[in-house]
Amino acid sequence: MTTETDLSKRYDSSQIEDKSYQHWLDRNYFHSEPNPDKKPYVIVIPPPNVTGILTLGHVLNNTMQDILIRWRRMQGYEACWIPGTDHASIATETKVVNMLRHDGITKSAIGREKFLEHAFEWKEKYGGIIIEQLKKLGASCDWERERFTMDAGYSRAVLTAFVELYKKGYIYRGKRLVNWCPATKSAISDEEVIYQERESHLWYIRYAIKDSDETIVVATTRPETMLGDTGIAVNPEDKRYKHLAGKFAVLPLVGREIPIFADEYVDKEFGTGAVKVTPAHDPNDFAMGERHNLEVINIFNEDASLNGNVPDYFEGMDRFEAREAVIERLKEARLMEKIEDHTHKVGYSERGHVPIEPYLSEQWFMKMTDLVAPALDVVRNGQVKFHPAHWTKTYEHWMTHIKDWCISRQLWWGHRIPVYTCENCGEVMVQVDAPEKCDRCGGNHLKQDEDVLDTWASSWLWPFAVHSWPDEGTDLNYYYPTNDLVTGPDIIFFWVARMIIAGQEFLGEVPFKNVYFTSIIRDGQGRKMSKSLGNSPDPLDLIAKYGADTLRYGVMLMAPKGQDILFSEDRLEVARNFMNKVWNASRFVLMNLDFKLTADDLNPEKWNNLELADRWILHRMNETVKKLNDQLENFGFNDAAWTLWDFIWSQFCDWYIEIIKIRMYDGTQEQKHQALSVAIYVLRNTMKLFHPYAPFMTEEIWQQVKLDDEPDLIVADFPQFDARFVSRDVDKMEFIQQVIIQVRTIRSEMNVPPSKEINIIARPVDVAQKERLEAVGNYLKKLARVGELILDANATKPSGSATAVVEKMELFIPLEGLIDVDKEVERLVKEIASKSGFVTSLNKKLTNENFVSRAPAEVVEVERQKLSQAEEALAKLEESLRSLRAE
Repeated sequence: MTTETDLSKRYDSSQIEDKSYQHWLDRNYFHSEPNPDKKPYVIVIPPPNVTGILTLGHVLNNTMQDILIRWRRMQGYEACWIPGTDHASIATETKVVNMLRHDGITKSAIGREKFLEHAFEWKEKYGGIIIEQLKKLGASCDWERERFTMDAGYSRAVLTAFVELYKKGYIYRGKRLVNWCPATKSAISDEEVIYQERESHLWYIRYAIKDSDETIVVATTRPETMLGDTGIAVNPEDKRYKHLAGKFAVLPLVGREIPIFADEYVDKEFGTGAVKVTPAHDPNDFAMGERHNLEVINIFNEDASLNGNVPDYFEGMDRFEAREAVIERLKEARLMEKIEDHTHKVGYSERGHVPIEPYLSEQWFMKMTDLVAPALDVVRNGQVKFHPAHWTKTYEHWMTHIKDWCISRQLWWGHRIPVYTCENCGEVMVQVDAPEKCDRCGGNHLKQDEDVLDTWASSWLWPFAVHSWPDEGTDLNYYYPTNDLVTGPDIIFFWVARMIIAGQEFLGEVPFKNVYFTSIIRDGQGRKMSKSLGNSPDPLDLIAKYGADTLRYGVMLMAPKGQDILFSEDRLEVARNFMNKVWNASRFVLMNLDFKLTADDLNPEKWNNLELADRWILHRMNETVKKLNDQLENFGFNDAAWTLWDFIWSQFCDWYIEIIKIRMYDGTQEQKHQALSVAIYVLRNTMKLFHPYAPFMTEEIWQQVKLDDEPDLIVADFPQFDARFVSRDVDKMEFIQQVIIQVRTIRSEMNVPPSKEINIIARPVDVAQKERLEAVGNYLKKLARVGELILDANATKPSGSATAVVEKMELFIPLEGLIDVDKEVERLVKEIASKSGFVTSLNKKLTNENFVSRAPAEVVEVERQKLSQAEEALAKLEESLRSLRAE
């Protein structure tokens, strides 16, 4: 500890961050090893796609995780934050396919083995960029434990889980209707379908009734699928069609006879109340088809072109080309009754960016009904808690309506399904390691299943597969289960629910105790961040401009629990101002430190004759310690951020630092020493409290205030509540603060020049109040530039005085000689007139029904805020005028 500050005059994050991060890496602070003498605290990172780059969503999520891990590390836990990346089957395969296409190479031309070589080469060259970016953010992950979901050990865990579930009867192969992505030619899960509202039409098509002159009209949003119709359904209560149930219709353009039947699923109010049924291409139609034993006719190829099950004229057409052709043919045959505009939601493939096709396909499925029961119980009974708690209802709804999980994908990049079929005798073998020969006939002509597993069928094992599972091991026993998970609510079903299922099924324990769901980041207009809107800034650009600490803390200030986050760079400016405030306050204290700091200086037991301000700041610091710990225990990241703001800026910097300047400049050496000892003590604890949010700057300042034999801040002890600092006379400090605030307000509102001293006549209500003001009169004189302070219980208000009241005590400030009263009255009258006119115009606008009903809600709200602020300002101006005119 030196007596001269090494802090630069201006806070420059670029000079600090890389240096500090490398120092932490060199000291191996992020690494964890099982320690029987310490309680573990474990987080597993939601593994970002290996194709990914840092977004503001990642900043939000990983800052929260880093806050937790740094806080717990400082609390003495064996803190372990396990990082890694997900192989992201569809996303990565798409990247590699596009790369090869650029070189004139197709996936099919080079074959699976060669394609995977290219994929791994691409992953090594471009994958994992986001990991390096997370380091720029300050993420204190245990990088020695970094995992990839296609690592050899992790892959073995994935295949082991498949084999175990297959042997238990939970995994089966079946032909089912799945969400099919024609772009990637693969099945995708329900959660990978993004619904978008589209303007389209309802086409009304006339079907002839067999052996009758009667017809029936059906309405459809997909006329091209009529080529695969195998029935027409009506509601059993619909009197219009009762006589037709049991009869047959003739399918236009095809000539196939299809049955007309009654089913309660049909909505009598939609269209004509009669619907065409295409079991192979609509999930609701498929369900009706099963109930009524309808034929299932698939009319699409894997790329959504029409196959040989349609008339020759349509075969080979793209589905949208076929739609136009079907419509044209129906019109020619005078079977198109009418066409109406219709808005509806269309499911799009999240990765393929094309409309999905309900498609009858043979896939691998996992039975979920029995598997979900334990995972549902542990959330209901509180073994796993969701924050905010309302996500519990969402989880319960999904888990109680769950369908079997389609776990196969028609891709090459991923974990290939470990099912082997003997081409000689048909024997099926399911095992982790490829068999050398057939178990039944001994033949060696074995063919492995072509499909890979859904990406989520590997990442659902993440909390324990990052260790040695399925083998026992010290790490697994020590670090599992984990403690907390921070993730987005958009993957509550994809990932969170399935991890809970896997933890219960394979280890009999929940994978974590708490799940904190982050919010959605939107721009200042409430729009979701997206590249297409150009409203999603690059976090690395923000780090370069503001620094990682500012970005981290700024985002936390914007992130109220359970509410969407409205991001703007203006709000980062607020955080940057705070950083500068902390830096400058620290620098001020250190610049005035003219003695070698010792352990005794930092030992409260050695302090004597603390002033009121000292006792008050220690009390407030102690309150902040308790409050902050409680808030972080409850995942109150935003609340804790504002708690830090309030204490550091509003109490330590704005009040305590200003008050101790009295002793620094006018006190004895002993008084100055005492003030600086307390200031350094509070500053040190403030850096500890702020470290999880702003690790770089706090570590830099800590290096200036720590004793020579103390550890770096990242592994220093986190402050705990200390009963010694509870003070009973905090109210005395709050009293003088209110007096100073009132006096400063009068100076400002009355335009009293800052250079001029004022006099105050106070009329205390009793002796106790008089003594309280006398005891800290020097605070008032220095912080409010007060010359003479007169305490007189019988004082009368001098003419031309401003008045304030604090705890029933009147304060009179004579203004004669400080300002030109007549000119100030003239100025106030003009300003009141101007402000009154503004208030009138705003009131007129806000009482105009046309404006209020037609303007966007956010615009109306802005005008209301303007009115509120203008009315408040007008009231203050009028009060100032009354004070000047009062005798």
